[in-house]
Amino acid sequence: MHRFFWLGMLLFLLSACQGRTTVPVTIRDGSQTYRFTSAERIPAELLADAKLKLADHDRLLYFGASIPLNQPLPEANGYALQIRRAVPLTLIQPTGQQILQTSALNVGQALAEAGITLYTADRLEPPAGTPIDGALTIKFTPSQLETVSVDGKSIVIRSAAATVGQALAEAGIPLEGLDTSQPAESEPLPANGHIRVIRVVETVTLTQRSLPFNTTTQLSAELELDQQSLLQGGVPGLAVSRVRVRSEDGVEVSRQVEPESMVRPPQDRIIGYGTHIVIRTAVVDGQTITYWRVLQLYATAYSPCTSAGIPGKCYTGTSSGKPAGKGIVGMVYSWYLLFGGQPLYIPGYGQATVGDTGGGAPAGNHYWVDLGYSDGDPNIYSWGRWVTVYFLTPVQEPNPGYILP
Repeated sequence: MHRFFWLGMLLFLLSACQGRTTVPVTIRDGSQTYRFTSAERIPAELLADAKLKLADHDRLLYFGASIPLNQPLPEANGYALQIRRAVPLTLIQPTGQQILQTSALNVGQALAEAGITLYTADRLEPPAGTPIDGALTIKFTPSQLETVSVDGKSIVIRSAAATVGQALAEAGIPLEGLDTSQPAESEPLPANGHIRVIRVVETVTLTQRSLPFNTTTQLSAELELDQQSLLQGGVPGLAVSRVRVRSEDGVEVSRQVEPESMVRPPQDRIIGYGTHIVIRTAVVDGQTITYWRVLQLYATAYSPCTSAGIPGKCYTGTSSGKPAGKGIVGMVYSWYLLFGGQPLYIPGYGQATVGDTGGGAPAGNHYWVDLGYSDGDPNIYSWGRWVTVYFLTPVQEPNPGYILP
């Protein structure tokens, strides 16, 4: 009978042991790591198995979180624990300094565990989220409540700023323009907890007078010859006479009349004239020509005797000294000075050379060419219309006439 009793007890113990499966356990304590197997789930028992002890303010971490020592860990295939030893923190406050022993993960947690409530407006160096990896010095300036009288309202703020101006700026009530405060913005926060903001406004009544701008020209190598572009828009200037009125919190305190002054000079409008010359070829009247400029000109025609205007009187000479006739064309005097000797091709007329001046241009129109003919040529009567005029190569040097007169 006794034999069966002990056999049953042995089977019970074997069954119980099989229900407590051992798992690997790792405990890291600073630079030391302890590894063993255990069937225990109580953290305090696992520390005892590793012959480790926690001092005051030390804590045990599991998956980075602090855990109680006497509550079992959840079922797992293994446990990795970390001992976080307490370190000294030097806490410096306006009222003095003290030493805190803590194993908190960061500065904010350490202060909270020391019973210090943190506000967003507090000044804390280093910040609350700074990890604690060893001894650390913390500078803490707690914020204080201030009542700000501004714009007919009282606003309660919390600030740890060094000056009134900084406190107002941090609260979103900055002094702008001519605004002032009591105490002044450079002074420390008042002990009585009251700040007044004085809104200062200067209004100016203006009588305006517009100043006209000029138009100037400027050569541009980025534009093709005879192309124009607006490089700068003209802006009228502005002269004003003004009355300046100063008010504080809506009450006028001064009024000053000022003489007229120019507050903005006019800005010239600048027109760009192209100087980039492009050599091109074209087939005109069945002929291949090479040209560097093309203009639309109003064409008239003349001959030595038909242009004189006096019966029996003929002019055979030209400004260039060449005889008048087919192939010699005239232009207004300013263009002749620029293009004298320039070879041209004129559809319906042919090749020509600028060799004469004349007065037959339409009133005010410099874009004119007078085509020379021999007397009796019936083609002289076919003109009096606009025509495309090609300026043949070579390019006229040194001045090809970037800006036409």
